[in-house]
Amino acid sequence: MNKYFRMITMTYLIFLSAVLGAGLFAGIVVAPVTFHTEQWLGTEVLTQFQEGQIMTENFLRLSYLVNVLLVSVVLYEGYKFKKFERDTLTQVVTFFVLATGLLFSQYYIPDIIAMQEQGVEATQSVAFINTHKGSEINFKIFSLALLLLIVQNMRKACK
Repeated sequence: MNKYFRMITMTYLIFLSAVLGAGLFAGIVVAPVTFHTEQWLGTEVLTQFQEGQIMTENFLRLSYLVNVLLVSVVLYEGYKFKKFERDTLTQVVTFFVLATGLLFSQYYIPDIIAMQEQGVEATQSVAFINTHKGSEINFKIFSLALLLLIVQNMRKACK
């Protein structure tokens, strides 16, 4: 591996790790704090709907980062594929990263925003609850696939 491609690989791995960290932080730290403001403020200042709007804005901004990540994955993994430096696990994991990343940023986030714009009643519907649960499951799959992609690329880079 030449010197410049090694630097690109390290930058790529750091970026993948940073996005994974941002996603995990949003889901593990930000969401529980945002949805339980009464515990931290001593009284209920925000409704659950308002807390949901704040959390949606957090995930909307995260989706921008995910979109940049998806472009990076396509470019880097596409280049590696073209150079015949590929293996089946990396190809499968890359597919899952791309598919779940696109679902997150292009399907779930816009759908949740559209339902929130309809008001509180829409966010209490079965459709919203199922969409939200689907987005949570999707993001967990995305995170796991991203972790596996990081591990696979680190394993190859350290050879």
